[in-house]
Amino acid sequence: MKTKIHTIIYILLTGALFLGSCTKKFDEINTNPDKSVSTSAAALATNMITSISSAEIASTKSFMQPFMMGKYILWTEQQEGAQYNKIVRAGFGRLEVLRNVPAMLQYAAGLTDGTQPSYEALGHFIRAWEFFYTTMQVGDIPYSEAVKGKSDGIIKPKYDAQKEVFAGILNELDSANLLFGKGADFEGDFVFGGDVAKWQRLTNSFELYVLMSLSHQSDDPDLNVKERFKTIATTRNLMRNNADNFAVTYQNTGGLCYPWSNTPVQVNSFVIYPVVGRNLIEPLKALKDRRLFYFTEPAAAKIKAGLPASDYNAYVGVEASDPINQVKLAHDNGLFCDVNARYVELFNPEPVGLFNYWDLQFILAEGAVRGWLPTSGAEGYFDQGIQGSMSFLMAHTDEKYTHGMPITDSYIHDYLSTVNLSGTAEQKIEQIITQKYLAGFLHDVNYTAWYENRRTGYPVFKLNASTNLNQPNTQFPKRWLYPQNELDHNADNVSAAIQSQYDGNDNVNNLMWILK
Repeated sequence: MKTKIHTIIYILLTGALFLGSCTKKFDEINTNPDKSVSTSAAALATNMITSISSAEIASTKSFMQPFMMGKYILWTEQQEGAQYNKIVRAGFGRLEVLRNVPAMLQYAAGLTDGTQPSYEALGHFIRAWEFFYTTMQVGDIPYSEAVKGKSDGIIKPKYDAQKEVFAGILNELDSANLLFGKGADFEGDFVFGGDVAKWQRLTNSFELYVLMSLSHQSDDPDLNVKERFKTIATTRNLMRNNADNFAVTYQNTGGLCYPWSNTPVQVNSFVIYPVVGRNLIEPLKALKDRRLFYFTEPAAAKIKAGLPASDYNAYVGVEASDPINQVKLAHDNGLFCDVNARYVELFNPEPVGLFNYWDLQFILAEGAVRGWLPTSGAEGYFDQGIQGSMSFLMAHTDEKYTHGMPITDSYIHDYLSTVNLSGTAEQKIEQIITQKYLAGFLHDVNYTAWYENRRTGYPVFKLNASTNLNQPNTQFPKRWLYPQNELDHNADNVSAAIQSQYDGNDNVNNLMWILK
């Protein structure tokens, strides 16, 4: 404790001295931020890649919030709104980083090493990524006039219809694909090491996800969703395997460890609260899927009763819609599964993917079932998605964390023979989304599982009116409310958007355009 106190005092004194020095030399240190000596295209690229990757992955309790909404994780500390369908206001903070795109392009304009197109492509991709996840929350958003306060003096941007936002996103991704194809490998990228081929594959794969998010509007004549999907899937470079995952890898350094780990360099006092939900555990048990043993720990009460950790019956899934007192009781009685110990004990149990190879394969499988690609290919994509998920776990999990039920190549081969797509097109889509859900455990932190349930109804989330915090309690919410900051400072434009979409009622139960 004394060491910590001495350290804090030292930092404060040092900061005070530094501040005094800065005050005396104010004129010297306040250089023009637009000069090349202050930053570079590479530095700005690092900043923006951080914003869409590691900065989007919260730590400790906040890391689990998207998985509470997706019914993977239940919380026992207290009643959590995310678990019980309580949605409040969104924020447009992710758009702020887009102010760096023009600056990055200005610095890149003078480069003669072939990287200028690469930085331009990166700007398009990041814009598409940030606008996509913003519109997915609320509906109409500022797009055409967004982040133009400095360049055009527009401090109160108009809102574009969601259809127009999606058209812009798709065009940005098309541009990124072309430019990555022309550019050289660039600096400032800690995810792919500046490999433009990997960025191009991610761009095209992500565009397929954007298009699949438009499945309710697939017949729109202007967006031409089905044909665009087919063209991209059959003519462009796509993610090839897990080496192309858009993922963050962690280090054994404070602040850089896996977000749920509790290690000597990162304390996580919340590890005692999670319960793994039945939406994850029951399908794994029903399918005899060994990912169960990689994702979770057996229920303590079942082990005490004599079941081995290798027995599927030793794993208990708790219903996410149960009253909080029942969830706590299950926790107190040891009748629940915790997350696998590797997530807690290791500084890097696995990279956290924001968009993975298996996500692409399940998207392609759904596209084939929907007839956007040859239907004969659906099974192959489906199998590749499952294999990609299982191979990833094989590569990143030590045997001590498999509870004696390792995933092997022969196991994957046998498993795939038991999960063939069957039934109607709708039943096949349910199977695909279920497998995508299983693979997405503690990945896809941008509420992917919740969005897929919102779009397709799968996996089925149980509605319990007695615990549902949404109003009315007989339905699930569909969206976030608009940010308070917009209501305070851009009231006319946000009000017009609420009026045109939702008859003037900014309500979490409203259906945005992509869901109609």
